[in-house]
Parts: sequence; structure tokens; C-alpha cells
Amino acid sequence: MYGVVTKPDVQKGRGMKFEQSDVKKYALEKDIPVFEPEKVKSNKEFADELRELKPDIMCVVAYGKILPKEILDIPKKGAINLHASLLPKYRGAAPIQWAVLNGDEVTGVTTMYMNEKMDEGDIILQEETKIGEYETTGELWDRLAIVRS
Repeated sequence: MYGVVTKPDVQKGRGMKFEQSDVKKYALEKDIPVFEPEKVKSNKEFADELRELKPDIMCVVAYGKILPKEILDIPKKGAINLHASLLPKYRGAAPIQWAVLNGDEVTGVTTMYMNEKMDEGDIILQEETKIGEYETTGELWDRLAIVRS
């Protein structure tokens, strides 16, 4: 079994209409089950749903929350995360923005095992890319989205 976990729909725009994340839209198009827990920590119902999936591995991208040990221990082969910086530099939020603001010449993506701390698990792979002299955060964001590590 498999599934996608994403944040619940959020209200956006002047009309404050609820919008689905791109991850949710993609999953629904592909008939992949979607889970949208309001909270993850101390959420027995959600943890039980994940256990029922019997996942071999869990992949996390841009979730922005620390997952509790109870969740991280569910997949047989662990939980991995893709982070948009060359860790340990720029842990946490806004790593792409900080790389551009600080005038870094190089950044990249890191694939790592997850633990109970923010972006501090053992590194599996890293892929570097140069930052263009006049490259904007948005341009770099788009390029890093397709960099493979």
C-alpha cells in the first residue's frame, strides 16, 4: 500500500477559498490515497492509519514540521527527507532564500535519513549546483526542484 500525506487545504486569496496543495492535486489525479492530518504529534488515529499502510519507506519533501519518533519508526527502512540546501548549512525554513541573500556561489539539495530534529539526520546524498550571479530565489527554486540527488 501507499499514500500521500500533505497539509490540509488552506484558505487563499481575496475570497479566502480553500485551495489544495499541488501534492494533493497530483495524488488525486493518480488515484493515490491522501491523508491530511491537522496535527501529527500525539495523533494516534493518524499513526494507526500509517501503520495499516505497512510502508517500507517514507519520503518527506517540504513538510516543514518535525515528525515524532512514533511516526518515523513506522516504515521498515526508515524515513528520508529531501532538503533544498547542502546540509548542514541552512537547516530549517527558507534555505533557498538564505543562499541567495547571503551571496552564496553554490547550493544544492540533500537527501537524508530523518530523526526527531530538524534537518539533522544522517546524509545519504548531496547534489551541488552553482547559483547564477543574477539568479533570483524563484529561478533557483525552480532549478532545485528538478536537481536529483
